[in-house]
Parts: sequence; structure tokens; C-alpha cells
Amino acid sequence: MNSRITTDLSGRVALVTGAARGLGKTISQTLALAKAKVACVDVNLESLTETTNLIQAAGSEAMALAGDVTDAHRVEEVVNEVLTRWDRLDILVNNAGITRDSLLVRMKDEQWEAVLNVNLRGVFLFTRAAARPMMKARGGRIINIASVSGLMGNPGQANYSASKAGIIGFTRTVARELAGRNITVNALAPGFIATEMTAQLGAETLEAIRKEVPLGRLGEPQEVADAVLFLASDAAAYITGHVLTIDGGLTA
Repeated sequence: MNSRITTDLSGRVALVTGAARGLGKTISQTLALAKAKVACVDVNLESLTETTNLIQAAGSEAMALAGDVTDAHRVEEVVNEVLTRWDRLDILVNNAGITRDSLLVRMKDEQWEAVLNVNLRGVFLFTRAAARPMMKARGGRIINIASVSGLMGNPGQANYSASKAGIIGFTRTVARELAGRNITVNALAPGFIATEMTAQLGAETLEAIRKEVPLGRLGEPQEVADAVLFLASDAAAYITGHVLTIDGGLTA
């Protein structure tokens, strides 16, 4: 964990969904390294505890909260638990996401619904819940993890691409709605990042991907986490409604 951005988030509270592994884990650790208190949310409590233990071992504050991002009642509970413990919520990172890839004509209803529920409904529920205390405090940062698949499409991912394109539209609209309360809302659109999810594609597919990326490599989770840190910081105070691609030039 070695962020290249020097940013102090002392006194601020962040909530990260999908924090048990991959991007969410790295994002949580990076925000904690910048001295934010971090509420880590995931359905996998065992792996989630590993994330919070690493943060606490590094000398930062963190709490693990088991929760399904598609459960509206639990989402409200999670936000309230954060407010009860730390009395504020400054940064929300909507990172939780899943894939259920299949060509359109073979895609089952449950594959479509599962991806849209987690990837898009989850963003809606957590943003709605977090916006209320942020509006009261007249400030906040909301950062949604979209994907280049929501910008350029990807065969076999009609559900995933639709969910990520939905996040982009959602981000731009909510940015306009909340700007008057000094709340910025932005999205990141990562390309192919070296995570457990990407590794499942196999060596041959990954090599083909590398050839398509102008920089000739996959991105690293820390490179996405650094962008989250930037958008969460005072350095990005005048940026809202923006979609930042982190793709090595793939969509250039």
C-alpha cells in the first residue's frame, strides 16, 4: 500500500462498499492511510474483517459492517451505524459490483437482474442514504465505481455494461441535484485492472487485452485507489459530475 498522492483526510469518515477484496480493499486501505476513519461494507464478513484488521494494524480506525447493498433496510441501518459511531459521513465510495457474463440470447433473467440489482440499485440505495447526512452537514464526496464497459460496451456483458452505463447517468444527475449543498458526485471508469475478477479471464484472454491497451498492461488496484483518494480530497473540490477513465488509453 503505497499511495503517490499526499492527501490528509484527518477527521473525515468514509464508507466503502465491496470492501472485502480487490479494488474495495485497496481503496479502503488507501483512505485509511490518508487518516480517514473507514467503514468497510461487504456481504463477506470474514474477508471484510481481514480488511479492517489490516487497517487497524496500520494505526487507523475502521469498522466492519456486513450488508447486502440491494437490501434497502440494511443500507439505512449501515449508514445509521456509521453515524452512531462517528457522528458524520463525509465520503461514500460505491464500489460493490458483480458480473454474470453471457451472450444476450443466452442470458437468463436472473443473470440480468442480479447484476442490475447489485451494481446499480446498490449505488442508488447507498447514495440516497448517505446524501441525507451529507446534505445536513452541507458537504460530502460521493464516488461511484463505473467501468469502461459502460462507455464502450463489451460482448457478453449486456447486463454489466447496462449497469455501469446506468451509474454514469445516475452520477451526472445526482451531481446536479446535490451541488448546491457542496456535495460532489463523480464516477471512475476503470479499464482492465489486475484483480481476482480479471484473473478469471485466463492467460490467453489477458494477453489479448494487453495488446489492445495502448500502455500495454493491466492497471493496478492502487492506481484506481489513488484516483478515489484524489476525488475524495480537497484537491477535487471543483470537480463534480465527471467520469474519469483509468484504462491505459483503451477508450482513447
